Amino acid sequence: MFVQRIKNIGHMMIAILANIYYRFPSREITVIGITGTDGKTTTANLIYHILKSAGKRVSIISTVSAVIGSQVHDTGFHVTTPSSFDVQKYLRQTVSKGSEYFILETTSHALDQYRVYGVEFDLAVITNITHEHLHYHGTFDKYVQSKSRLMQWSKKTFINKDDSSYESLLKYVGKSHIETYGIKESADHSIDISKKIGMPLARFNIYNYLVAYLICKELGLQDSEVIDHMRTFTLPAGRLEVVYQKEFTVIVDFAHTPNALYEALSSIRSTYVSNGRLIHVFGAAAFRDDEKRAPMGRESATYADLTILTEEDYRTEDPQEIAAQIAKGLEQEGFQKVDRGVFGTETKKYTVIIDRKEAIVRACEVAKNGDVIVLTGKGHEMSLNRNGEEYHWNDKESVLQFLKES
Repeated sequence: MFVQRIKNIGHMMIAILANIYYRFPSREITVIGITGTDGKTTTANLIYHILKSAGKRVSIISTVSAVIGSQVHDTGFHVTTPSSFDVQKYLRQTVSKGSEYFILETTSHALDQYRVYGVEFDLAVITNITHEHLHYHGTFDKYVQSKSRLMQWSKKTFINKDDSSYESLLKYVGKSHIETYGIKESADHSIDISKKIGMPLARFNIYNYLVAYLICKELGLQDSEVIDHMRTFTLPAGRLEVVYQKEFTVIVDFAHTPNALYEALSSIRSTYVSNGRLIHVFGAAAFRDDEKRAPMGRESATYADLTILTEEDYRTEDPQEIAAQIAKGLEQEGFQKVDRGVFGTETKKYTVIIDRKEAIVRACEVAKNGDVIVLTGKGHEMSLNRNGEEYHWNDKESVLQFLKES
């Protein structure tokens, strides 16, 4: 960790140089920062959609893509927040194109490494903070501390008071420029957003929609236009995305933490599964906090009837070992391992098929009328990392290709 702190001093100096080189562009535009373990991409893109639909000139950098004016930029494989120089470059381009607002989805790594240092955030959001990235931060407290930097660098921050991280965040920043939101009445803003917009929302999306509503109201939009534009929003690619819905259903989601799996699987279970089974296909990325793997297995066992453990960017780690660590959580909840050949005949069973394409094929082969296949972990991503090399891959493409050929 000492070595990383020394590196971060270097990152800070680079960020300062980037600000100077691009002439501090954030001072010329309204910047909204979004961070959190889960929900930040949906929240960022919802705010973007509302502002753009309201006729505002807005740009965004998020996990899905960077849209500067009307031009879409690829930020690279597995990248949410670009380098300091790229952030400042995009900000300068945004100003040059006449945008009024810039939405920046920000990771804990980017905050810890000062990639957004010098950006003058007018508004910020912390969606939630749960178990993630401890391989990098070392402890949960240090993870929270990194997230809190966005609060320190913003004029006003909206934080989720219902989230367990609320009290921990207050240790690093006082309440003077903080407003809270939540379902519970103790929050500064406790609005039944689902009722307000007149449409049902999954529990986790209630928070995303609520804080997006608050941000847009803070920016001066009328209540009616915020509500109207919320109703036309489509979730970003790879977020509870139904990619096939005929005799059985296939859903792709980016969930890759225990909390995100809980939110996604519980929502899918209650919304899409009636008489059929939920078949879950997932893995865990290498060098991304191995302590979360067994809890992810437990969440899968709680909501799925059948589970296939597969690859998810195993890089140079042994994918069989990753699967074994996840399997501990499945077995703690009563799941039993079976051979892929007999998989699908009984519930509360799991099998291991490392090749992700073969895993998807097997899930489709055993699916019956009314079943729901859920692929998690990759979402919108367009690559898989195997042995340190990137290969073209997309869950949605793979599903549709197999179903077309079968």
